[in-house]
Amino acid sequence: MSGPRIVVVGSGPAGVRAAEALVAAGITPIVIDEGRRSGGQIYRRQPEGFKRDYATLYGSEAAKAQAVHRDFDALLERIDYRPDTLAWNVTAGVLHLVQPADGSTSEVPFDALIICAGATDRLMPVQGWNLAGCYSLGASQIALKAQACAIGSRVIFMGSGPLLYLVASQYVKAGATVEAVLDTSPAIPPLAALRGLLSRPRLLWIGLQLQAMLKRAGVKLRKGVTPQRIEGSPTLGVSGVVVRDAQGREQRFSGDAVGLGWHLRAESQLADLARCEFDFEPLSRQWLPRIDEDGRSSTPGVYLAGDGARILGADGAEAAGRLAALAALQDLQHAAGAAMYGKEQPALRQTLATMDRFRQGLARAFPWPHQQAAALPDQAVVCRCEAVTAGELRHCVRELGSQEVNRAKAFSRVGMGRCQGRYCGHAAAEVIAACAHVPVESVGRIRSQAPVKPLMMNAKEVQA
Repeated sequence: MSGPRIVVVGSGPAGVRAAEALVAAGITPIVIDEGRRSGGQIYRRQPEGFKRDYATLYGSEAAKAQAVHRDFDALLERIDYRPDTLAWNVTAGVLHLVQPADGSTSEVPFDALIICAGATDRLMPVQGWNLAGCYSLGASQIALKAQACAIGSRVIFMGSGPLLYLVASQYVKAGATVEAVLDTSPAIPPLAALRGLLSRPRLLWIGLQLQAMLKRAGVKLRKGVTPQRIEGSPTLGVSGVVVRDAQGREQRFSGDAVGLGWHLRAESQLADLARCEFDFEPLSRQWLPRIDEDGRSSTPGVYLAGDGARILGADGAEAAGRLAALAALQDLQHAAGAAMYGKEQPALRQTLATMDRFRQGLARAFPWPHQQAAALPDQAVVCRCEAVTAGELRHCVRELGSQEVNRAKAFSRVGMGRCQGRYCGHAAAEVIAACAHVPVESVGRIRSQAPVKPLMMNAKEVQA
């Protein structure tokens, strides 16, 4: 390969635009994609052979999804595309890969690494969420997009954030029965939230239209609710959801499946393994990797773009991916790339600033309900992989003196399962902080360990 060796992880909106910028500058990037086809989660493609059109799959974002898919397909002959490949570790100047299908491994040295890892659901435990029939919003969406099926015959969606209404509306449009949408955010957002949301009025209008569509379809919409429990049995799974409404009255909604999600969390494990520094953001109450305006991390040669760094949505990811790629070329003193960087940087930065104002508006309009973690009963499961309860975490604080999440992890195994703390880490930190009466930022974050996801052992290597 001539020129600098640049690796892009991810082929969602950020990864596609990063690769596109690199190709335009004369670089042949290596693009690593855990999925089988490009698009990421937001623009996940349907399986080959399925015939649903873009409007059916992506609604108001159909044109953007089609553009991302089309533009990436046009790059295929000019990039080294490696689908079905997991980036499982980062060491100094080397990205470690595995193909889950057969367990074969490889290593790719790099001059610059652009991580566009996207985001996953941010989940708050609810008593009973470990019953069969409980899914994240993202999993609910994957079932619909990639498998053409619903998670249940009568579905309840609960949580907060734009994805809650988007997925519910996609289910209604697909003909599924949605019993209720239960939102923990207040019915009237604060003024500061509205100012941020008005920075992108089109998206605000789309959100209002989704809610109106759900009401017309007869879906029960409740805002300002406090989840109490998900009811059901270990053998039959979910049978319903109980919440308290804004007036404190208990309400029950019957259903056989629940989709849960409280906006999104950055998929930052690779950034952590690359020794990038993190900062605590009080607004969203989570740790985010430190980046400059162009996507440079604190680790030289490592760049972060898209929802894996800041939850700016698909449009923001496209701008961030292109800017991070151009910043990498500028830092590598690549002449064509540096010229593009100087020309495009101001407009891309301005776009991202607008996206960030909207992000902050969303965080204020749909706040993370940290008080819910403090109110979890002791018997409620926090870590579903390892079946660690809220009571066990409180025991770690009160009896074992662990006021730091990694110490509690050592005592209780919270975050040691298949998800590696992706789904329980934030809530576990909130439980510990509330029990210890300390700020959640002092509890820290679960440190990432390689591999970032479970790996299949190569049978031949095991026998050897």
